[in-house]
Amino acid sequence: MQSSDYLEKILGTLSGSFDIYRPVAINAKEYPAYGYFFSLSEKFLVTQKVNLWSARMYEHIVFMQVDKCTEETLAEARDLIENHMENMYVRKGEKYPEKDHMVSYVTVCIISETSPSANVINSVKNYRFNKNYLFTVRGRAEGRIICVDTSAETVYGNRSARQVFNIYNRGFHAKNP
Repeated sequence: MQSSDYLEKILGTLSGSFDIYRPVAINAKEYPAYGYFFSLSEKFLVTQKVNLWSARMYEHIVFMQVDKCTEETLAEARDLIENHMENMYVRKGEKYPEKDHMVSYVTVCIISETSPSANVINSVKNYRFNKNYLFTVRGRAEGRIICVDTSAETVYGNRSARQVFNIYNRGFHAKNP
């Protein structure tokens, strides 16, 4: 399967829940797509005027297409998560996220035409990024790296990404959008 075909299928799968923007420029580099998801949960007492609590959950996904996922590709993905996405999407340039922020998942999905090396797969699996804000009073951010090998139709990711593997595996079996 070609990486462009996989990208179209996975974006079609995600478009039911995510706002998809194509293409997106980050730090003067263009990426094929960006996905944004937001969920708000609230608990009220008797009427909506008495709000007991609110919780906001976000997910941000930046898609990359490469011929082969390498250590340099992973370094770029880590930089995207830790220096750009966390700052601009989670905290919006501020010291802390907004009130009622619970969790933000910042994800980079690398779609590779060929299989990555064993060292790269281990680097993907061992990646960790967790950041708490005010001892989690203002929530937390969690980083995910997902590497999709379109030649072997396999999905690799770090521990945090395991809960969404089934979604990215659907990209191999989804019908054309």
